Amino acid sequence: MANARHDLGLRAESAAASWLSSRGWHVLARRWRSGHGELDLICVDPLGTLVGVEVKLRRTGRAGTGPEAIDRRRLARLRRSLAAYAAASPASWPGLRIDLVSAMPVDELWRLERLAAIDEW
Repeated sequence: MANARHDLGLRAESAAASWLSSRGWHVLARRWRSGHGELDLICVDPLGTLVGVEVKLRRTGRAGTGPEAIDRRRLARLRRSLAAYAAASPASWPGLRIDLVSAMPVDELWRLERLAAIDEW
């Protein structure tokens, strides 16, 4: 039996990937796992920076905002995962960054908001 919450999360990640792509980003990987954790999206922004994107789904404001869900431990795991991806990649990157995309379903559409450089790398 499919998990409706999990499926909604996958749809939020797909919406974020499409949204970023429409703005000139290149999505290199989705749900990429390392020994440190998982990155929802790994992208290259229009300036060539390698960006790990954490997608946070919120159906209501009761659980807080997307940024409130990212604590120091989670941020450290995201950084280590992005560094592992960069180290394994044959490409070189002018920089690495972690961004957050908050996703909220609104009727049949998505309200998406990107917060850049949540890690201050």
